[in-house]
Amino acid sequence: MRTRPRLFRLPTFLQAASVGVASLLLSGCFYANTSQAPIATTYPYTEQQRMQAAHHWDVLARHEATSILQRERVRNRDLYISAADDNDVSTYRGGEFGRGFRTLLTSELVSRGANLTTIPTVNGAIITVDVDVVEHRDRGFVRPPTGAFTALTAGVAVATIPINHWAEPALGLIPAGILADITSGSWTNTGNEEIIVTTQIIDGERILYSSSNIYYINAGDRRQYAPHSIPRAPVTPTVSITDTW
Repeated sequence: MRTRPRLFRLPTFLQAASVGVASLLLSGCFYANTSQAPIATTYPYTEQQRMQAAHHWDVLARHEATSILQRERVRNRDLYISAADDNDVSTYRGGEFGRGFRTLLTSELVSRGANLTTIPTVNGAIITVDVDVVEHRDRGFVRPPTGAFTALTAGVAVATIPINHWAEPALGLIPAGILADITSGSWTNTGNEEIIVTTQIIDGERILYSSSNIYYINAGDRRQYAPHSIPRAPVTPTVSITDTW
């Protein structure tokens, strides 16, 4: 009896893999040759700190004082830290960050031997601090903190162990809780409010030093950084009625 030769067949998982590779190759060809609009992509992973304590203002003041005194052009100059500009009409006056940061920067510079004056001098330079608030109104998807998905999946995996091995299933959440406690301290929400803090040293028409730093802030803290950007509350009209006899 003549037997029919058996055809070699790939295992099922190899068939699926080959189909996937072929699809990727084909999609790559289409992608490389046809595109009616630029394809959206992302930036490399970066981190940005959130400013939400007066201690953070002090950290920035120490950083700026160190950077300023490293500049040969300003190290031995008389420096005057200008006050906040209050010329704009605003419902709120002051600005806790403006006053606090200038005070902290003054303390840091004086403690390190800088020549600070209470009024501008002829041969001195002026330190200015400017704060810009950036509000994002239509942000797309923002990737969660690094390790968030890993921590969540690890917690789910650990929670299934006690069902088979431990007497009390709730004990399986303990390792997940420990993992969350270890990693959650470095997580915070991205938010839609940012500030750009720019510190400059100006001598006449020359800029001797300029440094800008960007931070996230809490939405409710905007008044601390840019009081002039808070809208004025609507005025309720009043009507007086007088009786005439």
